Amino acid sequence: MTETSVLQPVVILVRPQMGENIGAAARAMLNFGLTEMRLVDPRDGWPNPRAVAMASGAAGQVLDRARVFPTLAEAMFDVDHAYATTARGRELTKPVHTPATAMAEARGLAAEGHRVGLIFGPERAGLENDDIARANAIVTVPVNPDFPSLNLAQAVLLMGYEWGRDALPAQPAPAAKRPPGEVPATRLEIEKLADHWEEKLTEARFFFPPEKAAPMRLTLRNLWSRLPLTRADVQILHGMLRQLTWKTRAD
Repeated sequence: MTETSVLQPVVILVRPQMGENIGAAARAMLNFGLTEMRLVDPRDGWPNPRAVAMASGAAGQVLDRARVFPTLAEAMFDVDHAYATTARGRELTKPVHTPATAMAEARGLAAEGHRVGLIFGPERAGLENDDIARANAIVTVPVNPDFPSLNLAQAVLLMGYEWGRDALPAQPAPAAKRPPGEVPATRLEIEKLADHWEEKLTEARFFFPPEKAAPMRLTLRNLWSRLPLTRADVQILHGMLRQLTWKTRAD
């Protein structure tokens, strides 16, 4: 089975309470390419306009395709291997994973053609033991023990990220390339620009009071060296400064 044909996990929200959280979960899913949501007995019925409002745009497609089931057992009708996300249920004898180890295992199962389910509980109390009992394994996020509570959408986002991490870019998107013909300014050109601005700012008594002048000059010099200036940038900044100082003298 090719990578593009690997079955996606099914995201199952059990007895979700607030439409806003369902919409936020849909957004979190689509961030990582997950599109199949199943709802078990949502408290406020379905469809829910608050969920649609929170999904905001493209993530609405996840809600449009969402299916509603009266019980978790029915929602899992085609799921071969399920993970229950919870900090509870440790009294049940099941493997306990972090999101990373769970989704590493899930990717292997999906590559073999197995359908994976990710089960999330209601906002107030989470999954009950009867729900957890239907899962093959438990996923617990290693968080601050003094504040272990996660928002529903946050939990979905964590699992979605770990599921899709191998397909994500290894680094953030590279900076845009310079348009053809743009020549980077040389170090000497940037130094002369900094000297020009420092000279005119000194004349304008910008570096005041005197005891703060040295740190202000250092900060300004550092600013120029950080900017990815082109030769054209340097020329226009020289021109702007000349025009400003000429206008001030003319007035």
